[in-house]
Amino acid sequence: MNREKTYIGIDKDKYGGMSPTGNIIRDAWVFGILPEAETCEGWSIARIDGLYDKVTAAWAPYGHLVSNLSPELKARHQRIYDEAIKRARAQGWSPDEDLGGD
Repeated sequence: MNREKTYIGIDKDKYGGMSPTGNIIRDAWVFGILPEAETCEGWSIARIDGLYDKVTAAWAPYGHLVSNLSPELKARHQRIYDEAIKRARAQGWSPDEDLGGD
């Protein structure tokens, strides 16, 4: 049987999803595309790709820049990403390691 690969869920992903997929999900939360309780556990790659398209379209009016977001969206983005970074660091995540540095 050939089972399609599915996503583990942002809450179960390494370092709380500090990855491109995690960024897509967090941005979907920012723009209200998904409720913040949605972890995307069990989602197929095709479904994540569809979410990416929706998130990209939501960013387009803002030039894909946080600084161009409305005050409400900017505050939501700040809260969601600050919480994610705090959880990831508590799990041992270091952004420098992801950059391939020494």
